[in-house]
Amino acid sequence: MTDQASPRPAGDGPYYDPYDFDIDADPHPVWKRLRDECPLYYNEQHDFWALSRWDDVEAGLKDHHRLISGRGTVLEFLKAGVEMPPGMILFDDPPRHGVYRGLLSRVFTPKRMNSIEPQVRRYCSKALDDLRGAERFDVIEALGAPMPMRVIGMLLGIPETDQQAIRDRIDSGLKLESGEMPNAAAAQSISVAAAEGSYGEYLDWRAKNPSDDVMTQLIQAEFEDHTGVTRRLSREEILGYITLLSGAGNETTTKLIGWTMLLLGQDPDQRREIVADPALVPNTIEEALRYEAPSPVQARYVNENIEYHGTVVPKGSAILLLNGSANRDHRRWGESADEFDIHRPIHHHLSFGYGLHFCLGAALARLEARVALDEMLKRFPDWTVNLEQSEQAHTSTVRGWDKLMLAIG
Repeated sequence: MTDQASPRPAGDGPYYDPYDFDIDADPHPVWKRLRDECPLYYNEQHDFWALSRWDDVEAGLKDHHRLISGRGTVLEFLKAGVEMPPGMILFDDPPRHGVYRGLLSRVFTPKRMNSIEPQVRRYCSKALDDLRGAERFDVIEALGAPMPMRVIGMLLGIPETDQQAIRDRIDSGLKLESGEMPNAAAAQSISVAAAEGSYGEYLDWRAKNPSDDVMTQLIQAEFEDHTGVTRRLSREEILGYITLLSGAGNETTTKLIGWTMLLLGQDPDQRREIVADPALVPNTIEEALRYEAPSPVQARYVNENIEYHGTVVPKGSAILLLNGSANRDHRRWGESADEFDIHRPIHHHLSFGYGLHFCLGAALARLEARVALDEMLKRFPDWTVNLEQSEQAHTSTVRGWDKLMLAIG
């Protein structure tokens, strides 16, 4: 929607704006130009730098001393100087980050995530069985959106009847209404109030009625914080954890499921290979993650002067690490980097981050996407995508589909 996009400066060089709807619809041509022509890019309008090549982005994600997260990993939050609430480990640095992450990793283990596969599979099976005989349906509405919320709600102990309302609030907080940088300070104040409104009552009830769920474990956990004090989490810290889990665990998985269904709808030959050999499903999910990163842009605060490609980025700057671009860098992936290949050997991609902030929910996201694809192919081995009836989401943090219409058969 060009009339909603930010004005572009004159000149022939590449232009990148993460809030521009036209660019967001397909950023890969712009990212390729950045990699080839301007590997250290500066956007004057929003006053940020950006790195787009694999080597630079991978190194930047690990450089937690010079490129810090504590001032925000979302550009508008960082630029607005919004104070991050405790418990939001995405927005934290060592030593506090290690304490908070270690605490969450106790209750968010890969073993525990994999143990819920039967329940995830039962939910997917029921949702898709209800669609048998349908000639077309929105796979986001039917599966991609409700299933991640159901899983997170189950882990946290939130009743099913309340899960959709919570998801709707998460969605409304992420959406961009125009191609301009949103008011981060206002959004942050709303999100704090929303966290209390969404989870405060459950938290109070669960404190009096403990159970075998993540919320109870967070309430009861004792730990030594970064100051050496042994204590339990404060209410604000628990709300931060829960908000992070429900937000990050929902949107990115929804977008991953959508991209996987889109890519296979556009590539029937590879889809038929997976139908014939379901053992290809896990690597298909990894390739979908590489090819279309659900969270393709990470912001960092430059904590000391740092040089890239002969230019010094000064302390105090905002810099974007374009992991979605790095995942398609031919310097790392060869000349087939822009091809979707379910057989591609993948040691690691950057869609779950790298280093200290590698996504704690990666195992859960992989599980959900794998089960969703597996159950989908069992019932609907053949589909195409109707893009005219589909709707792409526009946010500053995740990229994917709000609506994805599939024609069956």
